[in-house]
Amino acid sequence: MASGPKDRPDLSRAYSSHITDAVERAASRAMLRAVGFGDADFAKSQIGIASTWSMVTPCNMHINRLADAAARGVEEAGGKPVVFNTITISDGISMGTEGMKYSLASREVIADSIETVAGCEWFDGIIAIGGCDKNMPGCVMAMARLNRPSVFIYGGTILPGRRKGEDVDIVSVFEAVGAHARGDIDDAELKRIEECAIPGPGACGGMYTANTMASAIEALGMSLPNSSAQAAVSREKAADCRRAGAAVLRMIRDGVTPRDIMTKPAFENAIAVVTALGGSTNAVLHLLAMAYAAGVELTLDDFTRVGAKVPVLADLKPSGRYMMQRLIEIGGIRPLMKTLLDAGLLHGDCLTCSGRTLAEDLADAGAYPEGQDIVRPMSDPIKKDSHLVILRGNLAPEGAVAKISGKEGLRFTGKARVFGAEEEALARILDGTIVKGDVIVIRYEGPRGGPGMREMLAPTSAVMGRGLGKDVALVTDGRFSGGSHGFVVGHVTPEAQAGGPLAIVEDGDPITIDAEARTLTLGIPEEEIRSRLAAWEAPAPRYTRGVLAKYAAWVSSASEGGVTDKDLPLR
Repeated sequence: MASGPKDRPDLSRAYSSHITDAVERAASRAMLRAVGFGDADFAKSQIGIASTWSMVTPCNMHINRLADAAARGVEEAGGKPVVFNTITISDGISMGTEGMKYSLASREVIADSIETVAGCEWFDGIIAIGGCDKNMPGCVMAMARLNRPSVFIYGGTILPGRRKGEDVDIVSVFEAVGAHARGDIDDAELKRIEECAIPGPGACGGMYTANTMASAIEALGMSLPNSSAQAAVSREKAADCRRAGAAVLRMIRDGVTPRDIMTKPAFENAIAVVTALGGSTNAVLHLLAMAYAAGVELTLDDFTRVGAKVPVLADLKPSGRYMMQRLIEIGGIRPLMKTLLDAGLLHGDCLTCSGRTLAEDLADAGAYPEGQDIVRPMSDPIKKDSHLVILRGNLAPEGAVAKISGKEGLRFTGKARVFGAEEEALARILDGTIVKGDVIVIRYEGPRGGPGMREMLAPTSAVMGRGLGKDVALVTDGRFSGGSHGFVVGHVTPEAQAGGPLAIVEDGDPITIDAEARTLTLGIPEEEIRSRLAAWEAPAPRYTRGVLAKYAAWVSSASEGGVTDKDLPLR
C-alpha cells in the first residue's frame, strides 16, 4: 500500500497549533469556544470544510447537507470540522447574457476565497465540496496552492428529466429554443420541455463540464473512488462525504499533501479519462489552471500527446446518446478507468487521496454488464483518438481547442460571418441569416476581451436546433459549455483583444478547420494579414472598475489556463 513520505513532520496540528497553543493565544481560543470548541477540540486536527452551497443554482442547492455529512465524517475520525462557505454562480441561468462574463472569473474568486479562509484560520486539512463548473477547479486550485492534506467531494449529478419517453436536461432546453425558431416546436412544447428538464438538485446531467471535471479530479487522485459517478441526492453521495472526513485525517497522519498527488503523470491520467469520456473542452482550460497552481508544467501539447493514444469510448451527451445517470447505473467510471489502466493508458503508480495508488484503487473494479452500449470496448471505439483537438495556424498561432467527435466530419471550409459579441451572432442564427457554409466568428469574447471568456452554448445550441450542426462552423476566442457540440473551435489564442489574428477577420474571408492536420487557417495572403494587423487598434476595455476590470487586467491567456496569478510583478 502506498503511503506519504516518511520524512515529513507531524501534520496533525501543524497549522492549528498556531492559534490554539500557548498562553498568548487565549483570545483565539475564546473566539473558538463561541463557535463550538471545547477543551478537547483544541488538541484535534482542524479541518476546514469549504461548502459551495447556494440557492443560486440547482447544482449547489443541496451542498449544505453534504457539508454536514462531511463534518460528521471528520468528527467520527477524530478531527474537528469547521464549515465555511464560498460563492457559486449559475452558468445555466446567466448563459447568453452579460452576466455570464462573471463565470470564469468566479473560478478565481472561489480559489482565492478558500485559500484566504484556510490560510487565515490555520486549518490543518481541507475538504471542499463543489457542484458546478467553476467551483470544482476553483476548489482544487486552492488546495494545490495551500498544499495541506485535502480531499475534494463532487456534489453529484442531477437526475434526468423525462419528456416523451426520453431523457432531457438543460441543453435540451437550449436546443429547443433553436427548434422553436425553426418552427419545429410551438410555444406550448417549449414550455413543457422547460418545465421538466431540471427535476431537482445536482449538476447538469450529460458529460458536460461539471461531470467532466468531477471525473478528471477523481482520475487525478484528489477525490475518493467513484465520487464522480453518484447522483446528487443519493445514499452513495452522503457516504462519500463521510468517507472524505476519514480520508483527510488519514492524509494528515501519513503526511500526504495535494502536490504529492497532483503530479505530471496524474494530470496525464486526468486527460486520458476526460478523453475516453468525450468530455468538455473546458477541461483543457481548467486542468492547465490546476496544474499551474500545483507547480506542474502542463501545456496544450500534452493534450495532443496523450490524446493521440486514448480513444473516445463513452457514448454520452452532448454528442452521444446517454446521460451521466445512465453511466452511474452500469457502474460509473471505474470500469472504464480499469480498461484504460489494463491497456497501459493510465499511470497506475500515482498516489491518490485514498492513501493507495490508482492501480490499488482500481483492483476491485468490475466490468460493465453484458449488453450495455453506453461505453464501448477498446476494440470498437467511438473515435480512435481524442475528440479534444489542439489546432494551430495563422488564425491561432498560440493554439485553439476544437471538440471534434467525428460525427461532424474532420474538415470544414467556409466563409466568415464576423460578430463582435455572442448576442449579435445568436440573433443572426435565430433569424436565419446564418446559412449552410458559414463560419460564425465571435470575437472579443476572450479572457481579457469579454472580459471573462463566455461560453457559447446559446449560439451552438441554436445552430443545432436549426438543423445546421453539420453545415455551419463556429470559431471564437471565447469558450464552450460542455453541452456544446457541432463543428466548434474555441480558446483561440492570442485572443482578439490582445491583437490576435482573429481581430482582423472580415466577412467573406475563407476559414478552414482541419482536424487531421490540426490547423486553423485564415485563407488570405500573409501580406494582407500583416497589413490588417498593422492597422488594427484595440477596442477600449468594456469594464474599468470592479471584478471584471481587475480580472481583465491580470488574466493570462486561455492557452495558459486563464489564471490571474501568473508571473505577477513584484512592486
